[in-house]
Amino acid sequence: MSVLHLLGTSGDGGAETYFLDLVRALARAGVNEAVALRRHPGREAALWAADVPVKVLRFGGPIDILTKTAAAGYARLNGAKLALAWMNRAARHTPKGPWARIGRLGGYYNLKYYAGFDELVANTEDIAEWVVNQGWPAGRVRYIPNFAAAPANTAPVARASLATPEGAPLLLAMGRLHESKAHDIALQALAQLPDAWLWIAGAGPEEARLKAMAIALGVDRRVRFLGWRTDASALYRSADVCVFPSRYEPLGNVVIQAWAHGLPVVAAASQGPRALIEHERDGMLVPIDDADALADGVRVVLADPELRERLARRGKERVALEFSEAAVVAQWKALFADYGAA
Repeated sequence: MSVLHLLGTSGDGGAETYFLDLVRALARAGVNEAVALRRHPGREAALWAADVPVKVLRFGGPIDILTKTAAAGYARLNGAKLALAWMNRAARHTPKGPWARIGRLGGYYNLKYYAGFDELVANTEDIAEWVVNQGWPAGRVRYIPNFAAAPANTAPVARASLATPEGAPLLLAMGRLHESKAHDIALQALAQLPDAWLWIAGAGPEEARLKAMAIALGVDRRVRFLGWRTDASALYRSADVCVFPSRYEPLGNVVIQAWAHGLPVVAAASQGPRALIEHERDGMLVPIDDADALADGVRVVLADPELRERLARRGKERVALEFSEAAVVAQWKALFADYGAA
């Protein structure tokens, strides 16, 4: 084994989904790798199915002294050349040894967990710049974006299966049911779009509040709360517009995934989407926390077929040039080679 990935979270979210996507992509590209993770039967099964060895560790709090020792033993047993920590909890338990330690950052993390690491990888240029501004040496941070892919054999979700009219404009919101994702703004915008329907894919602590809000706004008949889904590609293929009103979003992987599927995006101008989207060229940007503007952006896109086609085409072009699996995997393999792990 050349690369040991460490993932210490047990939840389901965008970071965990992309972790699985990247590990499997690296396996397809011939990278010799293994994973140490916190118990998650679904991820474990998916990794074994991809022929990636897995070891389950506790990844507990600060008093957990066993995980780091067990991870070191697993790394030595398999001849690791590089340990890649995904997020803070994994970084805390990434052991020192005769291997490089790399941290993968998908947000503005507390860098204390990465003290002594050889390098950090940020998935946006803004995060990479922020890391340097925190005092991290510029020569030991690099930018590698996430990739997006649209499997060719994926069929759309049948609208009838979710009691959604075939002819109605369908909006798709993806992301945890958390205050930062601003699904409440999507619901308020829907109230101004009487012909549209909204699918919200995600789970989280805001579910009860959002469902109550949908009833209070009188839009509950036109909203489907889908919960956590593993068929994101099919959902993207079903919708007419992707709405992404996040208040806080360091990357905006949903934007890249929507582009890959040829789905036009109307997004709030939080950090990630603002850095990704060229307004009216490959997406529409609206102010944060502005339901009126979100509704207006959706109306503009739905009313202008030429604009929809242009946004979709340019988004696909951006993915092919910057965010394809091949391009991103090549950058990871170059990093691994720098540390003798490829």
